[in-house]
Amino acid sequence: MVDDLDSVLTEEQRLIRDQARRIVRKEIAPRAAAIDATGEFPRENLRLLAEVGLLGLVMPEECGGSGEGVVSLCLAVEEIARACASTATAFATQTHCAYPILMAGSDEQKRRWIPALASGEKIGAIAFTEPQAGSDISAMSTTATRREGHYVLNGRKVFITNGPEADVVVVFASTDRSAGKKGFSAFVVERGAEGFRAGQPEKKMGICGSGTCSMEFEACELPESHRLGAEGDGFPLALRFFDRSRPGIGALAVGIAQAAFDYALAYATERKQFGRAIAQFQAIQFMLADMATAVTAARLLVYHAAAETDRASRGAGAAASMAKLLASDTAMKVATDAVQILGGYGYTKDYPVERYMRDAKVTQIFEGTNQIQRLVIARSLLAGAATLGRS
Repeated sequence: MVDDLDSVLTEEQRLIRDQARRIVRKEIAPRAAAIDATGEFPRENLRLLAEVGLLGLVMPEECGGSGEGVVSLCLAVEEIARACASTATAFATQTHCAYPILMAGSDEQKRRWIPALASGEKIGAIAFTEPQAGSDISAMSTTATRREGHYVLNGRKVFITNGPEADVVVVFASTDRSAGKKGFSAFVVERGAEGFRAGQPEKKMGICGSGTCSMEFEACELPESHRLGAEGDGFPLALRFFDRSRPGIGALAVGIAQAAFDYALAYATERKQFGRAIAQFQAIQFMLADMATAVTAARLLVYHAAAETDRASRGAGAAASMAKLLASDTAMKVATDAVQILGGYGYTKDYPVERYMRDAKVTQIFEGTNQIQRLVIARSLLAGAATLGRS
């Protein structure tokens, strides 16, 4: 089932997937339970992924990357997530930090920050969310005030993935409060900048090894050269960013769902009740059939969205939201069903399915909650209907 994309992948993409699968099985899977139990950031895993060129998949060759597209990134994310969602989240976030720099940065800015992200020398993060600006990023209150030759950042960000370890953070802030979302701009803040402080890691339900924290900016001075693009370009850049990032979150969810299904299937063929394997009972067979169908459907939609993004299709944004929505809901449902199939054992930490269930939940929340995805999809549908009505 995990190879049901073979007919549509290029040879290069299959090689990327297979390379990711090998290193995951050999190096990452054996550490996954310990990372979840201790909450240790998977820095060693990222180093190994960087060594084989996977950490810089979407980054240009001239900056130390491979110059691949979103489809290739999703293939790697899915394989990693099948073993360790914490590592997959940290891995995807590294690329998320690079995206705004690649989309809006100057050649000099790309040369300055992208090679270190591609090699894993520096850990990256991206900061949108604030205490009063979660789903509504237009409510951001962090400010960047321009002064002679520099900007001064003031504000607070929360739930920043990779935050406790981050060396490079792309921060979105308002450079013109009177202009609303048209006054947002993006900046790169480096670890050690005066006035910048990362908080303590949050204690979370799942993806425990993926550090998450708040960030404080108090009279944090940044050179003008740290602004990405022009003033006021931040909100359109954020929207373009989410179009590119959401397929990756969908792939993460598919990886978790596949892992949960695989374990439940194997368990059902071995666990005996009433004198036979529980997989012989129709009730369990129907659950497994529904799980397999849902995982396959989610995977195909994720890679359709990734391909649309690589083609810069007009429908890429809506497809990305659909993929993230379906894949994350599928991950939660399949992981929950896997716990049910294992019964009491599934509820213990002796088996991995409870971890899959905990890890799956956040995929319905970050990169825009699934309620927000439904809004994005509906608006796209209504905009298309209005266009048809005028034709």
